[in-house]
Amino acid sequence: MKALCVWLTDRLNLQLHMYQLKTLIKIVKKTYRDFRLQGVLDGTLNNKSYETVYNRLTMEETTVAVKAGDGLQGITMRDTRSATTNLLIGKVMDGAIRYYIFRF
Repeated sequence: MKALCVWLTDRLNLQLHMYQLKTLIKIVKKTYRDFRLQGVLDGTLNNKSYETVYNRLTMEETTVAVKAGDGLQGITMRDTRSATTNLLIGKVMDGAIRYYIFRF
């Protein structure tokens, strides 16, 4: 997860291609589920790297949904964490879209 976090951080100013986004969502969800099934504790799974990757993929997913409609064909980050509800709000500030993620 750390390598993916670094890769996404290096490309912070670039939007992911739809194929990259779909592939990364599948990889992150499968990795998270597999480690959880092996008994890895939530505190270990939900580290800073995972949070950064999760937030970036959620933001990219929302951007694609706004621009392309159903371009991801049902692939989403939504069910990665069953116990957490996320609210993503986009707001235009200084000519750019800013995203805020609220968890409850």
